[in-house]
Amino acid sequence: MVSICMYFQVHQPYRLGHYQFFSIGSGRGYYDAEKNRGVLRRVADKSYLPATRILVELMRKHPGFKVSFSFSGVVLDQFEEYYPEVLRQFKELVSTGRVEILSETYHHSLAFVHSQGEFEEQVRLHDRRIEELFGQKPTVLRNTELMYNNALAEKAEEMGYSAVLLEGADKVLGWRSPNFVYKPVNAKVKLLLKNYRLSDDIAFRFSERSWKDWPLTVEKYASWVNNVNGNGTNVNLFMDYETFGEHQWESTGIFEFLKLLPGELLKHPDNSFKLPSEVASSYDPVGELDIPEFISWADIERDLSAWLGNDMQRSALRKVYGMEKGIKASGDARLLEDWRRLQTSDHFYYMCTKWFSDGDVHKYFNPYDSPYDAFITYMNIMKDMERRLQS
Repeated sequence: MVSICMYFQVHQPYRLGHYQFFSIGSGRGYYDAEKNRGVLRRVADKSYLPATRILVELMRKHPGFKVSFSFSGVVLDQFEEYYPEVLRQFKELVSTGRVEILSETYHHSLAFVHSQGEFEEQVRLHDRRIEELFGQKPTVLRNTELMYNNALAEKAEEMGYSAVLLEGADKVLGWRSPNFVYKPVNAKVKLLLKNYRLSDDIAFRFSERSWKDWPLTVEKYASWVNNVNGNGTNVNLFMDYETFGEHQWESTGIFEFLKLLPGELLKHPDNSFKLPSEVASSYDPVGELDIPEFISWADIERDLSAWLGNDMQRSALRKVYGMEKGIKASGDARLLEDWRRLQTSDHFYYMCTKWFSDGDVHKYFNPYDSPYDAFITYMNIMKDMERRLQS
């Protein structure tokens, strides 16, 4: 028997405006509201709304179909601010009772890497927001961009989570398969690992005509999942929700693929869909994983180099987290919220200078002409933040 666990990430940052040196101290806002509204509405119209309507129909058609989501707090805020219909659609989907919402940092931040106290505060803020909007209390943790190490497992257990999602990276699995449940060496939480090959076949390769398996049909894909029967207990398909309609455009046939896939997978009598918490409670760990260094689901390295790979990124991160004590002592709620929005991982991703086979990902919805422009804008805003803190 194989349990299919589908998880989708939904996130959009508050993108910054081009904040110049002469803007410091002017009282000018940090965010490009027009850009943020435009991007959110474009992605919603191309991806979130049509994909969610399809999932609602699939729930009605297939009683055994289930999916899970992780929403950053900042994308939920933008739904309310710019496009409430998207939030209404997601609430309709969640009301089916077959959707699990996972926990994460509210501001989609790197807080765990730099401040575990801030990490815990953001996760608690996120869980309260999820309970308020959707009536669910998350029990499974998914850190920003699947960033994970042994210390995160320990913190997840301390905070009461039953399981953690992470990348099924070859460098940590070795000869082992991602299609089983594992546990960390230092905690009892369950570890659910992304099957990155099967996930990326949809997320990245679906429309790649040079790929040897193009075109990807539901019959072909289901046969690959079916082959796990007898060789694993669960297949974890984790990907960005923008896969449907934005990363893979409607013209590629991605929506038709989504409509047909659950039914094709359920044709196999030993297949079923399970939510992350159900996978964690259904299967015992087959072994332990010792992961002292951080991994993530980003880029071919599966590490933190997309956010910490150069001096600009490291300098910007030191600056923002160096302000934590003063920001929190100020009692200024608006300053605190700005500071937390400035922790969003995308700001540092835009400063990335790596170029390789998947380097185009770093350009996606990037508001800057270069990583250096991203850094200059960010550090100008940091200087303004310092002035506000001192005033």
